[in-house]
Amino acid sequence: MFTLYYKPSCSFCQRVLQMAENFNVELELKDVEENEDFKAELLEKGGQLQVPFLVDSEREVSMYEASDIIDHLREFGKGVALPLQASKPRVHVGGSVCESCEG
Repeated sequence: MFTLYYKPSCSFCQRVLQMAENFNVELELKDVEENEDFKAELLEKGGQLQVPFLVDSEREVSMYEASDIIDHLREFGKGVALPLQASKPRVHVGGSVCESCEG
């Protein structure tokens, strides 16, 4: 099971969320902005209040850094990647919308 500690306002978190969707990987999401208990868990498990932070309970692995998390999800996610034509890559930074997402 994958658990992601994140903030909705974090562009790195949004990138991880989008790639998890592209890989068809399910995540348990814990928004540390909305829930103080999740923030305390993050500090206890990771030692920092930095997001994104992934916990892979099956492999007893936890990590920061969006690119490392994405690589881990790509390698160990049990989801099946959606065909390229079925899903448009939608990695947005700063609230912008790419041409492929405008429909």
